[in-house]
Amino acid sequence: MSDKKTDDPELRVGGWQRLSSRVAYENPWIKVFHEEVKTPNGTDGIYGLVHFKGTAVGVVPVDDEGNTWLVRQSRYTLNQFTWEIPEGGAKEGESTLECAKRELAEEAGLQACEWQELLRIHTSNSVTDEAGVLYLARGLSPCAQNLDATEDIEVRKLPLQEAIQMVVNGEITDALSIAALLRLAIDKRYLTT
Repeated sequence: MSDKKTDDPELRVGGWQRLSSRVAYENPWIKVFHEEVKTPNGTDGIYGLVHFKGTAVGVVPVDDEGNTWLVRQSRYTLNQFTWEIPEGGAKEGESTLECAKRELAEEAGLQACEWQELLRIHTSNSVTDEAGVLYLARGLSPCAQNLDATEDIEVRKLPLQEAIQMVVNGEITDALSIAALLRLAIDKRYLTT
């Protein structure tokens, strides 16, 4: 992903015009820009934009019996535990498929021999340019789980239909997980009765 936010200081999109842009904060994962803009109605304004240096990746593993695996982990930003599909971030230059394979093994202790891209999303396009790619993994077998130092994960195997119901019930609130699970909910091939 190129650093497109600073390529053209007078970028115009629709009725927006960027007048200036400066980096307000940066770390290895994100860059936060403070931008002076002209709004679509012609008034002066400011915009805070969070640029993600990588791509969000999530994977829904589904076995032949219609089961999936979720991970429960603590999320610092929310100060709570959340149920999610295995997910992480593809670093610049890393393919999203390779990231999905790595995250499935690291978090759920699974590997897969069949992969299918489900969909691509933007996670919060009003303030960030973060993009996500979601995969379905089939042909599963166990492998060694290898958690990152920042992860405290509990793994749960359950019927895919039950995971989808957790979205409907509001028990899963993670955007990547919701998008991937609801995508599978509309495709009856993956649901068992």
